[in-house]
Amino acid sequence: MQLSSILSRFSEPETLKMAKLGRELRAKGIDIIDLSLGEPDFDTPQHIKDSAKKAIDDNWSHYTPVPGFLDLRQAICEKLKRDNNLDYKPEEIVSSTGAKQSLANVILALVDDGDEVIIPTPYWVTYSELVKIARGKVVEVHTSLESGFKIIPAQLEAAITPKSKVFLFSSPCNPSGAVYSKKELEALAVVFRKHPEIAIISDEIYEYINYVGKHESIAQFSDLKDRVVIVNGLSKGFAMTGWRLGYIAAPVEIAKACEKLQGQFTSATNSITQKAAVTALISDLKPSYLMVEEFTRRREKTLGLVGKIPGMITLKPDGAFYIFPDISYYFGKTDGENKINNANDLCMYLLNTAHVSSVMGDAFGEPKCIRFSYANSMANIEKAWKRIGGALAKLH
Repeated sequence: MQLSSILSRFSEPETLKMAKLGRELRAKGIDIIDLSLGEPDFDTPQHIKDSAKKAIDDNWSHYTPVPGFLDLRQAICEKLKRDNNLDYKPEEIVSSTGAKQSLANVILALVDDGDEVIIPTPYWVTYSELVKIARGKVVEVHTSLESGFKIIPAQLEAAITPKSKVFLFSSPCNPSGAVYSKKELEALAVVFRKHPEIAIISDEIYEYINYVGKHESIAQFSDLKDRVVIVNGLSKGFAMTGWRLGYIAAPVEIAKACEKLQGQFTSATNSITQKAAVTALISDLKPSYLMVEEFTRRREKTLGLVGKIPGMITLKPDGAFYIFPDISYYFGKTDGENKINNANDLCMYLLNTAHVSSVMGDAFGEPKCIRFSYANSMANIEKAWKRIGGALAKLH
């Protein structure tokens, strides 16, 4: 049977691939410590779960409007005003089955064959693949450890061509943990003002997992807001990965386009999740802040352990729950049996030798790096990095 050519345009997410390999080894009885997946290891707060149970008992079990219940979209507007001082109306909000679907909707709504999408590296693995599905062209702008893995205005200006259609980035960033300040966003805004034809997709899913202060959104600049699409959701800040609810805040034209697409793909997201999301968004954020306090402790522990390993260079992340070290020091080294030619080799070496899963940087657009999550218990973090250190010490 001849399958569609669409399948040859994109790759399986490396994050899911590494998690799958880890599960396979675990099924064989091997003790694998997972530092690959981007998922809080906390349970959903009780008051949110109680809200979902009530929604079931109240029979919120039927189809909902494609963009979501009105009270959910109003709650998202309240959250955007409370946390970001941004004014949106319910008709500018579309909820989806996770922020990944939100991103897919937006990219398919904006990108045509041959359109260029500017993406600073490192970026979340799915960005580039969604652009390829839409037949767009990915224009990578490489940042560096020295720049804090953040794009600067001169780089942005140099990347823009007559075919540029979209700029896509995240802050806080997965995988680097970079967080853009208001000053840095303002500097980029100066460039965007010269190019009104470019839409801006701002992935803010890690908004609450921020170690340096107030979250800043590029949508705060009023003269840019009508071409900014904010993508957010409940997975990271509320430990609700399996509940599957993401959303966009966008100009009405883009919101309606996403609603049209989603109406053919999935219609609305889960009705019970929507009701629980209302509670999550408008209730006390204390559980989220407590989670961030624990991530802060784990970050410090991880950085301390990584600092003891020769040749592993990393930034102190300002957000999210990953470190993204440059591991090129180990390229060309061997333990006598395994030779490390690239980040992929090192990831597989750590998986099979140290029994710790991670994700190679190629998937994020930075082939000299590897992403390690610290969304795991302190005990597992300590054990994982002891194993990693031991395995790397065998390479010469």
